[in-house]
Amino acid sequence: MELKTQLANKALKALLYEVDVQPKPGLVDPVDHSTHLDMDVFTFIDSAVSLRPYLEEFAQAGIDFKGNDLTELFKSIRPIGIKAEKTMFAATGGINTHKGAIFSLGILLAAAGYDVDDIQQTTKKMLKGLTENDFKDLDTKKNLTNGEKMYLKYGITGIRGEAEKGYPVVFEKSLPYLKNHFGNDFGMSLLDTLMMIVSESYDSNVVKRGNLDSLKNVQKYAQDILSKGGCSSSEGHELLADMNSYCTENNLSLGGSADLLIITIFLFLL
Repeated sequence: MELKTQLANKALKALLYEVDVQPKPGLVDPVDHSTHLDMDVFTFIDSAVSLRPYLEEFAQAGIDFKGNDLTELFKSIRPIGIKAEKTMFAATGGINTHKGAIFSLGILLAAAGYDVDDIQQTTKKMLKGLTENDFKDLDTKKNLTNGEKMYLKYGITGIRGEAEKGYPVVFEKSLPYLKNHFGNDFGMSLLDTLMMIVSESYDSNVVKRGNLDSLKNVQKYAQDILSKGGCSSSEGHELLADMNSYCTENNLSLGGSADLLIITIFLFLL
């Protein structure tokens, strides 16, 4: 099997595995829409399957890249990402299911295609100067993205900043955690890994729908769940239900954390 096919298959698995994990506070899963009333698990499956050709394109771009300046590799995959987003919106009837995942998986697929043994360092080289370039002159720009609005309001660099640093939350926290806590119940291992991500990351989706206090509160819930033995423990399970109620009552989405779980799963499968 060609490398691009292997990588794309694992990326697609990661997209599908993430939506199947349950119960996920503030996220769509097979039993709950949480705060996402316009989508369900089938919306995410349709979206993931529609992205399959572009996952291969991202990987092939990395395989084919022969230059020395890896920022050029990143520039070369941005048009693929734009095509993937358009296809996603067509598949979902205009609903944003995987925009953040397209960004991160695209980067990591290209990095893996280029050098599967040094994905993190390749990612850092690809994205050198990303936040500086993307966030300059925002005070005069019209039609700001949500990420740009968060940067201007709170100074949060969001997924761009996390990516430019080489996804430290994933490589240094969630991926080692999943490897160390992988057990017979893969779904529960992934749910605990999601809590690790929530506890360690600055999810701009939470801040967008709420505020910085909302972020601190969901981080505290996740930390407490892990300290009580994880989601499968009786105390952890109760806290998880409380966390879900908090997210629902305050219309909070943990979409940024879900995207980091997707790439954690992808890297775990490599």
